Amino acid sequence: MLKLFSSPPARALTVFLVLQAVAFYALGRSEPVRQINPLTTFPQDLGDWKMVQEGVVEKEVMEVLKADDVVTRWYGSRRHGALASLFIAYFATQRSGKAPHSPKNCLPGNGWVPVVSDQIQIRVPGRESKLEANRYIVARGNDKSLVIYWYHTRHRTIASEYHAKIFTALDAIRYNRSDTAVVKVTIPLRSDQTQEQVTEIAEDFIRSFYPQLEPFFPA
Repeated sequence: MLKLFSSPPARALTVFLVLQAVAFYALGRSEPVRQINPLTTFPQDLGDWKMVQEGVVEKEVMEVLKADDVVTRWYGSRRHGALASLFIAYFATQRSGKAPHSPKNCLPGNGWVPVVSDQIQIRVPGRESKLEANRYIVARGNDKSLVIYWYHTRHRTIASEYHAKIFTALDAIRYNRSDTAVVKVTIPLRSDQTQEQVTEIAEDFIRSFYPQLEPFFPA
């Protein structure tokens, strides 16, 4: 019996079953919905980065997304001569089947094909440890874009979808809360730019808005 549970597949199955049981218990309780500042009040002026366009999420997309609040905008930087898209979708609870949609699954559905997929660490203000985020270079025809995203809660930031689900179950038990958000940055990649150059621009943009996120996540 001990040998049976010593194999990696058996251990993985055991962990999955335990997490499933934990999630069933934790997510089965009622959860008070916490009020947040509307994402439409997110700052338009982020130092060198200024909002140049307020985006609109179509009704059909919102019905699929099922987020409780969303903001999508384009910001521009004169210093970098670049545009960056910021998308934040907040979920007050993940009960009743509501949960963030992974951008890595949505992008192929829109015709974008990943050509680079990895994780990066970004030094941001207000954190001792670096922010870990997913990085994608995606292509559609001759167009390429850099996409960086992570999952954001009051207690932590997470890159891995798998780890995000684990922490959702644990937070539901410890704090009786499952609220979370997905934060996504997209920057078009020009033909005269390298992957490293556009990543540096994205990291500068993230550093400009990261300190502004805290007021939008209830204590």
